[in-house]
Amino acid sequence: MGKIERKAVVNMYRDHVNSGFAKLTELMQVPLQVTSNGCYVYDEAGEKYLDCGGYGVFLLGHSHPRIIDRIKQQLDKAALSNKLLINPEMGKAAKSLVEITPEGLDYVLFLNSGTEAVEAGLKIARLNNRSTIISTKQGFHGKTLGALSATGRREFQEPFKPLLPDVYHVSYGSLIELEKTLRNHQANAVVILEPIQGEGGVNIPPQGYFHGVRELCDKYEALLIIDEIQTGLGRLGDWWGINQEGIVPDMLLTGKILSGGVIPVSAVLANERVFEPLNKNPLLHTSTYSGNPLAMVAVQETIRVIQEEELILKSKKIGERFQKFFGEILKENKVGLADIRGRGLLWGFEFENSGLSGRFMMGLLKKKIIVSTSLNSNKVVRITPPAILEDQQIEYIENSIKDVINQIANISVKI
Repeated sequence: MGKIERKAVVNMYRDHVNSGFAKLTELMQVPLQVTSNGCYVYDEAGEKYLDCGGYGVFLLGHSHPRIIDRIKQQLDKAALSNKLLINPEMGKAAKSLVEITPEGLDYVLFLNSGTEAVEAGLKIARLNNRSTIISTKQGFHGKTLGALSATGRREFQEPFKPLLPDVYHVSYGSLIELEKTLRNHQANAVVILEPIQGEGGVNIPPQGYFHGVRELCDKYEALLIIDEIQTGLGRLGDWWGINQEGIVPDMLLTGKILSGGVIPVSAVLANERVFEPLNKNPLLHTSTYSGNPLAMVAVQETIRVIQEEELILKSKKIGERFQKFFGEILKENKVGLADIRGRGLLWGFEFENSGLSGRFMMGLLKKKIIVSTSLNSNKVVRITPPAILEDQQIEYIENSIKDVINQIANISVKI
Protein backbone atom coordinates (compact mmCIF):
# COMPACT_ATOMS: atom_id res chain seq x y z
CA MET A 1 0.00 0.00 0.00
CA GLY A 2 1.18 3.50 -0.78
CA LYS A 3 0.47 6.81 0.94
CA ILE A 4 -2.47 7.54 -1.34
CA GLU A 5 -4.17 4.32 -0.29
CA ARG A 6 -3.58 5.12 3.36
CA LYS A 7 -5.21 8.50 2.89
CA ALA A 8 -8.15 6.80 1.19
CA VAL A 9 -8.59 4.46 4.15
CA VAL A 10 -8.49 7.36 6.62
CA ASN A 11 -11.09 9.17 4.51
CA MET A 12 -13.34 6.11 4.62
CA TYR A 13 -12.98 6.05 8.39
CA ARG A 14 -13.80 9.76 8.54
CA ASP A 15 -16.85 9.47 6.27
CA HIS A 16 -18.28 6.09 7.27
CA VAL A 17 -16.67 4.62 10.41
CA ASN A 18 -15.88 7.32 12.98
CA SER A 19 -14.79 10.86 12.22
CA GLY A 20 -13.31 11.43 15.70
CA PHE A 21 -11.15 8.34 15.45
CA ALA A 22 -10.02 9.38 11.95
CA LYS A 23 -8.87 12.75 13.31
CA LEU A 24 -6.94 11.04 16.08
CA THR A 25 -5.16 8.69 13.68
CA GLU A 26 -4.13 11.63 11.53
CA LEU A 27 -2.88 13.58 14.53
CA MET A 28 -0.82 10.63 15.76
CA GLN A 29 0.12 9.47 12.26
CA VAL A 30 -0.97 5.94 13.09
CA PRO A 31 -0.04 3.52 10.29
CA LEU A 32 -2.32 0.95 8.70
CA GLN A 33 -2.16 -2.65 9.86
CA VAL A 34 -1.88 -4.73 6.69
CA THR A 35 -0.62 -8.14 7.80
CA SER A 36 0.33 -9.87 11.04
CA ASN A 37 2.32 -12.93 11.97
CA GLY A 38 3.84 -14.22 15.19
CA CYS A 39 4.94 -11.35 17.44
CA TYR A 40 4.70 -8.75 14.69
CA VAL A 41 2.21 -6.67 12.74
CA TYR A 42 3.21 -4.98 9.48
CA ASP A 43 2.09 -1.61 8.12
CA GLU A 44 1.49 -0.31 4.59
CA ALA A 45 5.19 0.44 4.13
CA GLY A 46 6.24 -3.05 5.20
CA GLU A 47 7.55 -1.83 8.57
CA LYS A 48 7.16 -4.36 11.37
CA TYR A 49 5.97 -3.61 14.89
CA LEU A 50 6.46 -5.82 17.93
CA ASP A 51 2.95 -6.26 19.31
CA CYS A 52 2.81 -5.92 23.09
CA GLY A 53 -0.73 -4.54 23.00
CA GLY A 54 -3.97 -5.89 21.62
CA TYR A 55 -5.70 -5.67 25.04
CA GLY A 56 -4.43 -9.06 26.14
CA VAL A 57 -5.65 -11.10 23.17
CA PHE A 58 -2.41 -12.25 21.53
CA LEU A 59 -0.69 -14.50 24.07
CA LEU A 60 0.01 -16.93 21.19
CA GLY A 61 1.02 -14.13 18.85
CA HIS A 62 -0.79 -13.49 15.58
CA SER A 63 -2.11 -16.17 13.23
CA HIS A 64 -0.65 -19.18 15.00
CA PRO A 65 -0.26 -21.73 12.17
CA ARG A 66 -1.83 -24.64 14.05
CA ILE A 67 -4.97 -22.67 14.86
CA ILE A 68 -5.22 -21.25 11.34
CA ASP A 69 -4.90 -24.76 9.90
CA ARG A 70 -7.64 -26.15 12.16
CA ILE A 71 -10.00 -23.33 11.18
CA LYS A 72 -9.26 -23.84 7.47
CA GLN A 73 -9.99 -27.54 7.79
CA GLN A 74 -13.25 -26.85 9.58
CA LEU A 75 -14.20 -24.19 7.04
CA ASP A 76 -14.23 -26.88 4.36
CA LYS A 77 -16.59 -28.99 6.50
CA ALA A 78 -19.04 -26.54 8.10
CA ALA A 79 -18.57 -22.91 9.02
CA LEU A 80 -21.77 -22.48 11.05
CA SER A 81 -24.13 -24.93 12.72
CA ASN A 82 -27.88 -24.75 12.16
CA LYS A 83 -28.57 -25.00 15.91
CA LEU A 84 -31.07 -27.88 15.58
CA LEU A 85 -28.56 -30.66 15.03
CA ILE A 86 -25.82 -31.40 17.55
CA ASN A 87 -22.53 -29.57 16.99
CA PRO A 88 -19.79 -32.10 17.90
CA GLU A 89 -17.05 -29.46 18.01
CA MET A 90 -18.87 -27.55 20.75
CA GLY A 91 -18.98 -30.65 22.92
CA LYS A 92 -15.25 -31.21 22.41
CA ALA A 93 -14.43 -27.56 23.12
CA ALA A 94 -16.50 -27.57 26.32
CA LYS A 95 -14.80 -30.71 27.57
CA SER A 96 -11.34 -29.28 26.78
CA LEU A 97 -12.15 -26.09 28.67
CA VAL A 98 -13.63 -27.81 31.72
CA GLU A 99 -10.50 -29.95 32.04
CA ILE A 100 -8.29 -26.90 32.69
CA THR A 101 -10.60 -24.98 35.04
CA PRO A 102 -11.08 -25.23 38.82
CA GLU A 103 -12.93 -28.37 39.85
CA GLY A 104 -16.71 -28.13 39.87
CA LEU A 105 -17.15 -25.69 36.97
CA ASP A 106 -18.60 -28.40 34.76
CA TYR A 107 -20.94 -26.52 32.43
CA VAL A 108 -19.95 -24.16 29.62
CA LEU A 109 -21.99 -21.55 27.75
CA PHE A 110 -20.11 -20.30 24.70
CA LEU A 111 -20.59 -16.76 23.41
CA ASN A 112 -18.83 -14.35 21.06
CA SER A 113 -17.28 -11.57 23.16
CA GLY A 114 -16.23 -10.73 26.69
CA THR A 115 -19.12 -8.39 27.36
CA GLU A 116 -21.57 -11.09 26.20
CA ALA A 117 -20.04 -13.48 28.72
CA VAL A 118 -20.60 -10.90 31.46
CA GLU A 119 -24.21 -10.38 30.35
CA ALA A 120 -24.82 -14.13 30.41
CA GLY A 121 -23.21 -14.47 33.83
CA LEU A 122 -25.42 -11.74 35.26
CA LYS A 123 -28.51 -13.34 33.70
CA ILE A 124 -27.61 -16.73 35.18
CA ALA A 125 -27.29 -15.00 38.54
CA ARG A 126 -30.81 -13.60 38.11
CA LEU A 127 -32.09 -17.08 37.31
CA ASN A 128 -30.73 -17.96 40.75
CA ASN A 129 -32.60 -15.02 42.34
CA ARG A 130 -29.46 -12.85 42.71
CA SER A 131 -30.43 -9.46 41.24
CA THR A 132 -28.16 -7.16 43.30
CA ILE A 133 -24.80 -6.69 41.57
CA ILE A 134 -21.66 -5.87 43.55
CA SER A 135 -18.54 -5.00 41.58
CA THR A 136 -15.55 -2.75 42.14
CA LYS A 137 -14.55 0.82 41.45
CA GLN A 138 -12.30 0.95 38.37
CA GLY A 139 -13.36 -2.59 37.47
CA PHE A 140 -14.07 -3.24 33.80
CA HIS A 141 -16.56 -5.82 32.54
CA GLY A 142 -17.66 -4.50 29.15
CA LYS A 143 -19.85 -1.82 27.59
CA THR A 144 -23.20 -3.46 26.80
CA LEU A 145 -25.86 -2.19 29.20
CA GLY A 146 -25.73 -4.95 31.81
CA ALA A 147 -21.94 -5.26 31.73
CA LEU A 148 -21.62 -1.46 31.72
CA SER A 149 -23.69 -1.34 34.90
CA ALA A 150 -21.02 -3.49 36.57
CA THR A 151 -18.13 -1.53 35.03
CA GLY A 152 -16.79 0.93 37.61
CA ARG A 153 -16.20 4.02 35.46
CA ARG A 154 -18.68 6.90 35.47
CA GLU A 155 -17.37 8.39 32.23
CA PHE A 156 -18.60 5.34 30.31
CA GLN A 157 -21.86 5.06 32.26
CA GLU A 158 -23.21 8.62 32.33
CA PRO A 159 -24.29 8.92 28.66
CA PHE A 160 -26.34 5.72 28.91
CA LYS A 161 -28.16 6.08 32.21
CA PRO A 162 -30.44 4.74 33.57
CA LEU A 163 -28.58 1.43 33.71
CA LEU A 164 -29.48 -1.65 35.74
CA PRO A 165 -30.80 -0.92 39.25
CA ASP A 166 -29.29 -2.25 42.47
CA VAL A 167 -25.65 -2.09 41.41
CA TYR A 168 -22.98 -1.21 43.97
CA HIS A 169 -19.28 -0.49 43.46
CA VAL A 170 -16.90 -1.11 46.36
CA SER A 171 -13.18 -0.43 46.61
CA TYR A 172 -11.08 -3.16 45.01
CA GLY A 173 -9.24 -5.09 47.70
CA SER A 174 -11.48 -3.95 50.57
CA LEU A 175 -13.20 -6.83 52.38
CA ILE A 176 -14.70 -4.36 54.85
CA GLU A 177 -16.63 -2.49 52.15
CA LEU A 178 -17.66 -5.74 50.50
CA GLU A 179 -19.04 -7.21 53.72
CA LYS A 180 -20.95 -4.04 54.54
CA THR A 181 -22.66 -4.16 51.16
CA LEU A 182 -23.31 -7.90 51.30
CA ARG A 183 -24.82 -7.60 54.77
CA ASN A 184 -27.45 -5.25 53.39
CA HIS A 185 -28.33 -7.62 50.54
CA GLN A 186 -28.19 -11.10 52.05
CA ALA A 187 -29.11 -14.01 49.74
CA ASN A 188 -29.79 -11.57 46.90
CA ALA A 189 -26.36 -10.59 45.58
CA VAL A 190 -23.85 -11.57 42.91
CA VAL A 191 -20.26 -10.37 43.25
CA ILE A 192 -18.19 -9.93 40.08
CA LEU A 193 -14.43 -9.33 40.30
CA GLU A 194 -11.24 -9.50 38.23
CA PRO A 195 -8.17 -11.31 39.67
CA ILE A 196 -6.19 -8.23 38.60
CA GLN A 197 -7.93 -5.12 37.34
CA GLY A 198 -6.71 -4.80 33.74
CA GLU A 199 -8.46 -1.74 32.31
CA GLY A 200 -8.40 -0.23 35.80
CA GLY A 201 -4.63 0.15 35.50
CA VAL A 202 -3.25 -3.31 36.40
CA ASN A 203 -4.34 -3.07 40.03
CA ILE A 204 -3.29 -6.04 42.19
CA PRO A 205 -5.26 -6.91 45.34
CA PRO A 206 -3.62 -7.83 48.67
CA GLN A 207 -2.73 -11.48 49.25
CA GLY A 208 -5.66 -13.40 50.71
CA TYR A 209 -8.28 -11.02 49.29
CA PHE A 210 -10.04 -13.67 47.24
CA HIS A 211 -10.09 -16.16 50.10
CA GLY A 212 -11.89 -13.48 52.06
CA VAL A 213 -14.25 -12.75 49.17
CA ARG A 214 -15.17 -16.43 48.85
CA GLU A 215 -15.83 -16.69 52.60
CA LEU A 216 -18.01 -13.58 52.57
CA CYS A 217 -20.00 -14.80 49.57
CA ASP A 218 -20.62 -18.10 51.34
CA LYS A 219 -21.57 -16.33 54.57
CA TYR A 220 -24.12 -14.06 52.91
CA GLU A 221 -25.26 -16.58 50.27
CA ALA A 222 -23.99 -14.51 47.37
CA LEU A 223 -22.84 -15.90 44.04
CA LEU A 224 -19.26 -15.19 42.98
CA ILE A 225 -18.30 -14.50 39.36
CA ILE A 226 -14.60 -14.22 38.55
CA ASP A 227 -13.96 -12.30 35.33
CA GLU A 228 -10.87 -13.91 33.76
CA ILE A 229 -11.54 -12.53 30.29
CA GLN A 230 -8.22 -10.68 30.25
CA THR A 231 -6.25 -12.53 32.93
CA GLY A 232 -7.03 -16.16 32.12
CA LEU A 233 -5.46 -18.87 29.97
CA GLY A 234 -1.84 -18.18 30.89
CA ARG A 235 -1.60 -14.40 30.83
CA LEU A 236 -0.55 -14.29 34.50
CA GLY A 237 1.71 -17.34 34.43
CA ASP A 238 -1.02 -19.80 35.44
CA TRP A 239 -4.12 -21.15 33.73
CA TRP A 240 -6.23 -18.71 35.74
CA GLY A 241 -5.36 -15.72 37.88
CA ILE A 242 -7.59 -17.04 40.65
CA ASN A 243 -5.46 -20.19 40.93
CA GLN A 244 -2.95 -18.29 43.04
CA GLU A 245 -5.37 -18.38 45.97
CA GLY A 246 -6.94 -21.72 45.08
CA ILE A 247 -10.58 -20.71 45.42
CA VAL A 248 -13.43 -21.85 43.18
CA PRO A 249 -16.02 -19.29 42.03
CA ASP A 250 -19.60 -20.12 41.10
CA MET A 251 -18.94 -18.82 37.60
CA LEU A 252 -15.76 -18.04 35.67
CA LEU A 253 -15.70 -15.89 32.54
CA THR A 254 -13.12 -16.27 29.78
CA GLY A 255 -12.45 -14.82 26.33
CA LYS A 256 -9.71 -12.90 24.47
CA ILE A 257 -6.99 -15.61 24.38
CA LEU A 258 -9.62 -18.37 24.11
CA SER A 259 -9.35 -18.68 20.30
CA GLY A 260 -5.63 -17.97 20.12
CA GLY A 261 -6.35 -14.45 18.87
CA VAL A 262 -7.91 -15.66 15.63
CA ILE A 263 -11.71 -15.58 15.91
CA PRO A 264 -14.16 -14.03 18.41
CA VAL A 265 -15.24 -16.39 21.21
CA SER A 266 -15.93 -16.25 24.94
CA ALA A 267 -17.43 -18.51 27.56
CA VAL A 268 -19.13 -18.73 30.93
CA LEU A 269 -18.18 -21.72 33.08
CA ALA A 270 -20.54 -22.53 35.94
CA ASN A 271 -21.14 -25.17 38.56
CA GLU A 272 -24.10 -27.52 38.22
CA ARG A 273 -26.21 -25.83 40.90
CA VAL A 274 -25.95 -22.39 39.34
CA PHE A 275 -26.38 -23.68 35.78
CA GLU A 276 -29.47 -25.74 36.60
CA PRO A 277 -32.04 -23.18 35.27
CA LEU A 278 -30.37 -23.29 31.83
CA ASN A 279 -30.22 -27.09 31.96
CA LYS A 280 -33.99 -27.07 32.52
CA ASN A 281 -34.63 -24.57 29.73
CA PRO A 282 -31.74 -24.26 27.21
CA LEU A 283 -33.62 -21.57 25.26
CA LEU A 284 -33.48 -18.96 28.02
CA HIS A 285 -30.18 -17.60 26.69
CA THR A 286 -29.11 -18.29 23.10
CA SER A 287 -27.11 -16.59 20.35
CA THR A 288 -27.06 -17.40 16.62
CA TYR A 289 -23.28 -17.40 16.21
CA SER A 290 -22.28 -18.68 19.64
CA GLY A 291 -20.51 -22.03 19.69
CA ASN A 292 -19.98 -21.98 15.93
CA PRO A 293 -17.71 -24.76 14.64
CA LEU A 294 -14.92 -22.39 13.55
CA ALA A 295 -14.62 -20.90 17.02
CA MET A 296 -14.94 -24.29 18.68
CA VAL A 297 -12.02 -25.87 16.83
CA ALA A 298 -10.01 -22.73 17.60
CA VAL A 299 -10.74 -23.20 21.32
CA GLN A 300 -9.61 -26.82 21.22
CA GLU A 301 -6.41 -26.07 19.37
CA THR A 302 -5.59 -23.03 21.51
CA ILE A 303 -5.71 -25.11 24.68
CA ARG A 304 -3.51 -27.77 23.07
CA VAL A 305 -0.98 -25.17 21.86
CA ILE A 306 -0.77 -23.58 25.31
CA GLN A 307 -0.14 -27.01 26.83
CA GLU A 308 2.24 -28.45 24.25
CA GLU A 309 4.31 -25.28 23.74
CA GLU A 310 4.45 -24.74 27.53
CA LEU A 311 3.25 -21.15 27.17
CA ILE A 312 2.13 -20.87 30.78
CA LEU A 313 5.63 -21.66 31.99
CA LYS A 314 7.04 -19.23 29.44
CA SER A 315 4.64 -16.52 30.62
CA LYS A 316 5.76 -17.07 34.18
CA LYS A 317 9.48 -16.99 33.34
CA ILE A 318 9.25 -13.89 31.15
CA GLY A 319 7.14 -12.24 33.85
CA GLU A 320 9.78 -12.97 36.49
CA ARG A 321 12.44 -11.47 34.25
CA PHE A 322 10.31 -8.37 33.67
CA GLN A 323 9.62 -8.05 37.37
CA LYS A 324 13.33 -7.84 38.12
CA PHE A 325 14.10 -5.47 35.24
CA PHE A 326 11.11 -3.18 35.84
CA GLY A 327 11.91 -3.13 39.56
CA GLU A 328 15.37 -1.79 38.77
CA ILE A 329 13.90 0.95 36.58
CA LEU A 330 11.50 1.96 39.33
CA LYS A 331 14.30 2.12 41.91
CA GLU A 332 16.06 4.73 39.79
CA ASN A 333 13.18 7.11 40.65
CA LYS A 334 12.68 8.43 37.14
CA VAL A 335 10.87 11.75 37.02
CA GLY A 336 7.21 11.28 36.15
CA LEU A 337 7.11 7.50 36.65
CA ALA A 338 4.90 6.67 39.63
CA ASP A 339 4.78 2.86 39.59
CA ILE A 340 5.29 -0.33 37.57
CA ARG A 341 3.20 -3.32 38.60
CA GLY A 342 2.02 -6.59 37.17
CA ARG A 343 2.38 -10.34 36.98
CA GLY A 344 3.24 -12.74 34.21
CA LEU A 345 2.62 -10.93 30.93
CA LEU A 346 0.30 -8.20 32.19
CA TRP A 347 2.14 -5.02 33.25
CA GLY A 348 1.06 -1.48 33.95
CA PHE A 349 3.29 1.61 33.82
CA GLU A 350 1.70 4.40 35.84
CA PHE A 351 2.80 7.99 35.26
CA GLU A 352 2.03 11.14 37.19
CA ASN A 353 -0.34 12.38 34.49
CA SER A 354 -1.93 11.34 31.20
CA GLY A 355 0.42 13.54 29.18
CA LEU A 356 3.43 11.52 30.31
CA SER A 357 1.67 8.21 29.68
CA GLY A 358 0.86 9.44 26.17
CA ARG A 359 4.53 10.30 25.57
CA PHE A 360 5.53 6.85 26.79
CA MET A 361 3.09 5.16 24.44
CA MET A 362 4.12 7.23 21.43
CA GLY A 363 7.80 6.85 22.29
CA LEU A 364 7.45 3.07 22.15
CA LEU A 365 5.50 3.31 18.90
CA LYS A 366 8.43 5.20 17.37
CA LYS A 367 10.58 2.25 18.40
CA LYS A 368 8.07 -0.01 16.64
CA ILE A 369 6.54 -1.44 19.80
CA ILE A 370 2.76 -1.42 20.19
CA VAL A 371 1.27 -1.14 23.71
CA SER A 372 -2.21 -0.39 25.07
CA THR A 373 -3.92 2.33 27.04
CA SER A 374 -6.03 1.51 30.11
CA LEU A 375 -9.67 2.44 29.55
CA ASN A 376 -10.34 3.12 33.23
CA SER A 377 -7.02 4.85 33.99
CA ASN A 378 -5.52 7.25 31.47
CA LYS A 379 -2.29 7.52 33.48
CA VAL A 380 -1.48 3.81 33.01
CA VAL A 381 -0.03 2.20 29.88
CA ARG A 382 -0.39 -1.57 29.68
CA ILE A 383 2.13 -3.96 28.21
CA THR A 384 0.71 -7.38 27.33
CA PRO A 385 3.30 -9.19 25.16
CA PRO A 386 2.93 -12.70 23.71
CA ALA A 387 4.42 -15.72 25.44
CA ILE A 388 6.29 -16.72 22.28
CA LEU A 389 8.89 -13.95 22.66
CA GLU A 390 12.50 -14.88 22.03
CA ASP A 391 15.35 -13.57 24.20
CA GLN A 392 16.38 -11.02 21.58
CA GLN A 393 12.84 -9.61 21.46
CA ILE A 394 12.61 -9.47 25.25
CA GLU A 395 15.89 -7.59 25.40
CA TYR A 396 14.68 -5.15 22.75
CA ILE A 397 11.51 -4.48 24.74
CA GLU A 398 13.49 -3.87 27.93
CA ASN A 399 16.02 -1.55 26.29
CA SER A 400 13.31 0.39 24.47
CA ILE A 401 11.27 0.90 27.63
CA LYS A 402 14.34 2.12 29.49
CA ASP A 403 15.29 4.51 26.67
CA VAL A 404 11.81 6.02 26.42
CA ILE A 405 11.50 6.48 30.19
CA ASN A 406 14.90 8.19 30.22
CA GLN A 407 13.74 10.49 27.43
CA ILE A 408 10.59 11.39 29.34
CA ALA A 409 12.59 12.05 32.50
CA ASN A 410 15.04 14.31 30.66
CA ILE A 411 12.23 16.32 29.08
CA SER A 412 10.46 16.64 32.46
CA VAL A 413 13.63 17.89 34.16
CA LYS A 414 14.19 20.53 31.44
CA ILE A 415 10.60 21.73 31.75
